[in-house]
Amino acid sequence: MPQWHPRRTQIEQTMLSNEFSINPLFARKGEKDVPRFRMSDQGMLPETAYQIVHDEIALDGNARLNLATFVTTWMEPAAEQLYAKSVDKNMIDKDEYPQTAAIEERCVRILADLWNAPDPQNTIGVSTTGSSEACMLGGLALKRRWQNARKKEGKPIDRPNIVFSSAVQVVWEKFANYWEVEPRYVNITPEHPYLDPEGVLAAVDENTIGVVPIFGETYTGIYEPVAAIAKALDEHQAKTGLDIPIHVDAASGGFIGPFLQPDLVWDFRLPRVKSINVSGHKYGLVYPGLGWIIWRETADLPEELIFRVSYLGGNMPTFALNFSRPGAQVLLQYYNFLRLGKEGYYEVQKTSQAVAQFLSKEILEMDAFELLTDGSAIPVFAWRLKEGHTSNWNLYDLSRQLRIFGWQVPAYPLPPDMEEVTIMRIVVRNGFSMDLAQLFMMNLKQAVSYLDSLDGPIPHDTKHDNGFHH
Repeated sequence: MPQWHPRRTQIEQTMLSNEFSINPLFARKGEKDVPRFRMSDQGMLPETAYQIVHDEIALDGNARLNLATFVTTWMEPAAEQLYAKSVDKNMIDKDEYPQTAAIEERCVRILADLWNAPDPQNTIGVSTTGSSEACMLGGLALKRRWQNARKKEGKPIDRPNIVFSSAVQVVWEKFANYWEVEPRYVNITPEHPYLDPEGVLAAVDENTIGVVPIFGETYTGIYEPVAAIAKALDEHQAKTGLDIPIHVDAASGGFIGPFLQPDLVWDFRLPRVKSINVSGHKYGLVYPGLGWIIWRETADLPEELIFRVSYLGGNMPTFALNFSRPGAQVLLQYYNFLRLGKEGYYEVQKTSQAVAQFLSKEILEMDAFELLTDGSAIPVFAWRLKEGHTSNWNLYDLSRQLRIFGWQVPAYPLPPDMEEVTIMRIVVRNGFSMDLAQLFMMNLKQAVSYLDSLDGPIPHDTKHDNGFHH
């Protein structure tokens, strides 16, 4: 599948006719078509507008068969009813929607408690439109706290850097670019397929604003060793006096670890961990878009980053990057907290993990593949084509073949220093049942059998092989 590119998409759009044709059943007298690329002079019946949009999105994939995305694609009917009743709520308007604001605050306390903050009732956090915004806020707090400390010591503040693995999600590259922080990548290797303490210590210095381990890495689903990195930084501080904080990017693992691996220490039990972000719309089980960021203590968020604004009759603190944004997803998060409780979250996540481990075991038993991960961290696993199995096809071909059955399974290269390795990855989410998993395995085996039967190699355009980017 060709990689999405805005320019190419723009050119392809111009190949379409300039008008939408209207089904005669919905058209008013004399109404046959409507402009595609400009606003028409006259409006139309709501049923007509609905039908035009509805027909076009029929070409989208089936979200339940999308094994590439981490984002929630199913919620139960009661949640959808609550969603429909609250789509008009503006999260920023705390004067008009004070109970929605109170529920957001409750969710912050619940997450702070879930992640073992020292004093959950007196820390600080906020909902965001997703983990990307939450990461930006966490990075900004790291940078400002470093700047403030340097100013007190009379030292320059013009060369900040931040450390993470080369497998980091692209939002951290954006943060470093947008806020002028030097990104220092610790490249993953076959021996160290994650951010390791030795690599961290080789990268940090007095200008390091923070280290960002990934708790649920998106390439393969592994947890980076937060506790080992914290221990290494503790020892480094004892030798050098440098106090380098940690922000944990738990976008994927923040709603998994507390339930499936409760004894794994990665959160605020480590004093060096100053902030954590998570995606409510991933394993928080909420429709997009929703993220959260929590700071260990109120003092870990510099006061000057908090704006106090007068808006629509109220005076309130705000420190999100976005201003007006939907409040419905916050209510859905609280609904899930009430509906599931710890036991319910455990059952949902354990079921997803069981499906992931079933699939990884089945794929391991196929002659064509070898596993990189098996879904025992977050319910995500990855595999590669076994060396020497075939020269007629690759994993990009398999990805395209699976789309014939409706399945979306990405193939992509690993990060720098391992980019010659192409892998496939499956994300198991709530709603992907064992029955669907068995159907997928049947289709996967059919796809591999077909590809193995080819007499010669499939032609490739290597520029367009990679249809997925982190």
